[in-house]
Amino acid sequence: MDFTTYQTESRKTAQAVECNHSIAYPTLGLVNEAGEFAGKIKKIFRDKNGVISESDRQALKGELGDVLWYLTQLCTELNLSLEEVAASNIEKLFSRLERGKISGDGDNR
Repeated sequence: MDFTTYQTESRKTAQAVECNHSIAYPTLGLVNEAGEFAGKIKKIFRDKNGVISESDRQALKGELGDVLWYLTQLCTELNLSLEEVAASNIEKLFSRLERGKISGDGDNR
């Protein structure tokens, strides 16, 4: 199969999805900012042998601040507090630790 055929055929399975919801923008923002953070980390390993300079640290701090902002907006839209989310996450992680399930995949391990 060539890409022109794939593009034509795959379009038959696409659906327009209405995203006019208050959670759409912060979700996309969160993913975007996490990607920017990951891109900076990639370049540190690619170009600097994994050595994080002070200027890198400051740039990463800025990206993490943006991630935090979008995460906070999502929590607000979902009527969750950051404390509630953090406590739930620690509870989940310690449960996995106690059961020897820190490694592996899947949300329900």
